Amino acid sequence: MKIRKADKSDAEAISQLIMPLTEKYILPTWREDAHDLLLGSMAQGQIEQYLSDGYVYHVAESLGVGIVGVVGMRDNSHLYHLFVRDGFNGQGLSWQLWEKAKSECLLKGNKGEFTVNSALNAEGVYLKFGFERIDGVRERNGMVDIPMKLNCIG
Repeated sequence: MKIRKADKSDAEAISQLIMPLTEKYILPTWREDAHDLLLGSMAQGQIEQYLSDGYVYHVAESLGVGIVGVVGMRDNSHLYHLFVRDGFNGQGLSWQLWEKAKSECLLKGNKGEFTVNSALNAEGVYLKFGFERIDGVRERNGMVDIPMKLNCIG
């Protein structure tokens, strides 16, 4: 398994990884009228735009399979995307991706404060990473998440 920084040439593969996982795991917890908004935010063109706007993505590649995991950071502090392909979970890959992203943010001046808006079924993963709830489950225009933060200063 190789983890590397992503570039615009990876946008299609990133989108192809995260859209089906979103449909399977996240959309069932959202109101139907918000589905298109979320999926649109994960389309290839949008991933390309995120990369142009300074979001930093890392991908995990498996030999012969391609991209099987992705982490995306916004503003050097917000964990925007973290997905691992079915069949590759349970191997610590999400932790490895997060550690790669976190360490790069710290090297680029982050003081140890991170946020994430967790999907309902991903909260356990983020709790293991050390994140804590800022608030309870929230719904905004059909979008459901759990705002969380991590303070690893010191």
